[in-house]
Amino acid sequence: MAGLRLIVGLGNPGAEYLRTRHNAGFWFVDALASDQGERFGLDGKLHGETCKVRIGGEPVWLLKPATFMNKSGIAVASALRYYKIEPDECLVAHDDLDLSAGTVRMKFDGGHGGQNGLRDIIAHLGHGKFHRLRIGIGHPGHRDQVTPWVLGRPSVKDEDAMIDGVARALDVLPLAVDGQFDKAMQQLHTTKE
Repeated sequence: MAGLRLIVGLGNPGAEYLRTRHNAGFWFVDALASDQGERFGLDGKLHGETCKVRIGGEPVWLLKPATFMNKSGIAVASALRYYKIEPDECLVAHDDLDLSAGTVRMKFDGGHGGQNGLRDIIAHLGHGKFHRLRIGIGHPGHRDQVTPWVLGRPSVKDEDAMIDGVARALDVLPLAVDGQFDKAMQQLHTTKE
């Protein structure tokens, strides 16, 4: 399988959403850019902010859609077309209600699981054949509380756990960029929680 050439972090634009659970995908790509001393710049034709990093010596584009979460597919489809990247060379980092805060999982293909950003990407691509980095944000316990939960800020304990999960995911990223997804997943999924 080909390695990664594009990493997308999902989130909502705007300062009021900055540290919310729903922006966990942004946390991931921001940490990646920051580790490399790179800054995001707005690219209007791609409907998002982009920057280029090197992972394991390979150039990889990072993208943060400037659309709201439920319109993420516009930016992702535009970037794949513009950079001539296949969907299976793309990793989408997103928040996941089904995983406890700080649990991070990688997977390929599948449905959207109710995640609106994934739902829109799948609608634009016509399939779900891309890699996902699921960043656990925990669940509020009742579905009526989901919206304020995802749009709210995590507790200090949960935020620390999420930051730790992001760091563990960054550690296995060179394997994924190299196309060694099984190895990356094994390493990521067997870390001590």
